[in-house]
Amino acid sequence: MADGAGRTVRIAMNGVTGRMGHRQHLVRSILAIRDDGGVRLDGGGTLWPEPVLVGRSPDRVRALAEQYGLPEWSCDLDDVLADPSVEVYFDAQATTAREAALRRALQAGKHVYCEKPVASGHAAALALARLADRAGVRHGVVQDKLFLPGIRKLARLLASGFFGRVLSVRGEFGYWVFEGDTRPAQRPSWNYRAHEGGGIAADMFPHWEYLLRELFGPVRSVQARLATHVPRRWDEKGTAYAATADDAAYAVFELEGGVVAQFNSSWAVRVHREDLLEIQVDGTEGSAVAGLWHCRVQHRATTPRDVWDPDVRHRRDHRAHWQEVPDDEDHPNAFRAQWELFLRHVAQGGPWRHDLLTGARGVLLAELGRRSSVEGRRVAVPEPAP
Repeated sequence: MADGAGRTVRIAMNGVTGRMGHRQHLVRSILAIRDDGGVRLDGGGTLWPEPVLVGRSPDRVRALAEQYGLPEWSCDLDDVLADPSVEVYFDAQATTAREAALRRALQAGKHVYCEKPVASGHAAALALARLADRAGVRHGVVQDKLFLPGIRKLARLLASGFFGRVLSVRGEFGYWVFEGDTRPAQRPSWNYRAHEGGGIAADMFPHWEYLLRELFGPVRSVQARLATHVPRRWDEKGTAYAATADDAAYAVFELEGGVVAQFNSSWAVRVHREDLLEIQVDGTEGSAVAGLWHCRVQHRATTPRDVWDPDVRHRRDHRAHWQEVPDDEDHPNAFRAQWELFLRHVAQGGPWRHDLLTGARGVLLAELGRRSSVEGRRVAVPEPAP
């Protein structure tokens, strides 16, 4: 138990044997918080997170608990949810398993926090948000991109008025995911099966929805092209299978107020940029390029005067005309930063905007992106009713 006045909050953590649940949520968030003495509450006191590991494989869950010296684990979710001392349920399972588990946790009166997408379809995601509100519990969805150092710097620039009037946003995300035949794939095979909830649009469009909304404004239309560039892959057992889910999505989002955002998302692209995610913002007074950690700017007054002339070898180093935004504050792990905010919200209440309704908006954008791709047209994006 943490030192000083405070209390323990027991958290059922389901899906932490997977890569993201293990590394980011268990090790770099909850265990890191424990290593630093817990979550400091407003007005004093400490909140001490006590994880209860949950999973389908007894061997894997037991091994994980033993690895980190955690005394409690289970493969019986209903038994864990029936325990009145467990206050919070967290879900990082595969998408197809998440909706039912979240519903059971909400019906058991637990506060819930989960990865994205929150459900396989928008109607189901919205139903979960409404169920949570009726249950009167706290609920949250992981929105880690907002807490990346580079994005936080970008938000600071926006708040200062650096850009003047924002004109456009360009996002590039992705990397080469190996097929699994000669080198192991970096992502689980279910990501490439449509019937198991796979696809990069389902995975990434929820990120782009909250990121664009928080920084620039809500998405009001989408025109997308989804593709399966690599049709044959090999699973964790070395067996070849047909990839039925999209591994690339190319989208144009029109935002409220007229800003145009273009995002390329791909698991079939080789990286020629500084980070796996880079976002460029152009405005009347200045521009910025932000990655996971860095953020560089070019003001109107220092913008070079370029002229297109393909017959003359261009010798200007364009990157030399950009200035690094100072890294003058501490940046905790993005997942941990939001975990601490959510646990404070559980303990103290107060305003909270990263809820299940935001998760439903992300699922809706992915759904409409798929419809746009199938129908070959721009699709309006309505605001889901709360």
